[in-house]
Amino acid sequence: MGRAAVTTLLLFGVLAGGGGLLWRLARGRRAAARIGPPVLFGLLLLAAWQVACIGYGVPGVLLPPPSAIAWAFATHLPTLGVDWVQTVLRAVLPGYAIGCAAGLCAAIALDRSDFLRRGVMPLGSLAAAMPIVGIAPIMVMWFGFDWPSKAAVVAVMTFFPTLVQATAGLAAAGAVERDLMRGYGAGYLATLLRLRLPAAVPFLFVALKLNATLALIGAIVAEFFGTPVVGMGFRISTEATRMNLDLVWAEIVLASLTGTLAFAALSLLERRVAFWHPSFR
Repeated sequence: MGRAAVTTLLLFGVLAGGGGLLWRLARGRRAAARIGPPVLFGLLLLAAWQVACIGYGVPGVLLPPPSAIAWAFATHLPTLGVDWVQTVLRAVLPGYAIGCAAGLCAAIALDRSDFLRRGVMPLGSLAAAMPIVGIAPIMVMWFGFDWPSKAAVVAVMTFFPTLVQATAGLAAAGAVERDLMRGYGAGYLATLLRLRLPAAVPFLFVALKLNATLALIGAIVAEFFGTPVVGMGFRISTEATRMNLDLVWAEIVLASLTGTLAFAALSLLERRVAFWHPSFR
């Protein structure tokens, strides 16, 4: 029996055995039924990836096995740490905060004027469809090669989802509730702070969670068009040209972990802030 046949049988055994265990876990009603299936599916994917790369002799320049990626991750921690600080702390976080805050403020301003809302919202949808590869070079020319240009790209990418979701959220308060606030003599500011913004919280968290991944993607892509000799996008671009795919995949894993943890943190915060919403009852 050849090596390819043995590898195929091994893959079939791993997937069949893991699939049976996955089916049993998914039918449970305990906490393991919620946590176990995604964890087991991820482990099965990694095991199949490892077996296929080693068994079929896939070249490392095409697809390195998970063991090689883990080794590159462990042996390049200082480099990965410097890149993470440059991309996430210096570019993503400022741009994310500016874009989300500006989108919310713009939504409140548009809410005060039906004329502006009718005119700006279609333009916002059009601007949201602009490709990153078109925005990034312009921002690099405007703000230079360091982190401000990357933060500007992130701000542009996160502004429009926040604007759209916040506008929908401010309109979500019911007519009965608004009439009740007017009956109590509440002005626009009191109605905004006590009724309309709380009603918009679930919509805002949709935008925040969506922007958490968009911001990271935008910063990494923007670093392809000019950056100091650090950054996750810079490292991916340069190491890919050197055929050092292990480190490229290590950077991808780091970016994926960062985005996943950010999404999870925002989901936990949403449960604390919007605990009153029917979806969490």
